[in-house]
Amino acid sequence: MQTSVTFKNFDPSDHLKAYVRDKLDRFDRFLDNPAEANVVLSVEKFRHIAEINISGDRLKINGKEETSDMYSAIDMVLDKLEKQIKKSKQKIREKRGRGGAKVDTAPGGFDYPRVVDEEAEIIVKTLEYKPMDAEEAVMQLDLADDNFIVFTNARTDQINVVYRRNDGHYGLIQPQ
Repeated sequence: MQTSVTFKNFDPSDHLKAYVRDKLDRFDRFLDNPAEANVVLSVEKFRHIAEINISGDRLKINGKEETSDMYSAIDMVLDKLEKQIKKSKQKIREKRGRGGAKVDTAPGGFDYPRVVDEEAEIIVKTLEYKPMDAEEAVMQLDLADDNFIVFTNARTDQINVVYRRNDGHYGLIQPQ
């Protein structure tokens, strides 16, 4: 995590900078992408204030805490930020879960539909794919009633898909 530490109304301390950076490094496990943290440590009379702004991974999280000790202020604001990040990530997970239908595989992975959500029904089919070339896959597709066939390309050893297009021709999907 990229961190910038600013001191207001008291002398900069390398030990405090290292302390904040070490504590913020543990937030990398919560964030999928690199984030940037701006830390402002200030003293006003007897109050020690720690303010941290984290931006990145489609999140912008702010926290501020003031106590009589700078280290406890840093710890308390980091606890607040951790709760906020977990809460945000949970909301994102719930939103993604609501967006589509839930998939529930049948025992044995066979063609057995189970309606988990009233919005959509998803049929899960487990299949075995064998090594063949694209021409043989097209012949297999002609024999089957399916619209596509998944196979391992014998020439490249990669998984490919041959599908029947709407115009009657065939398409080949292969990874780069």
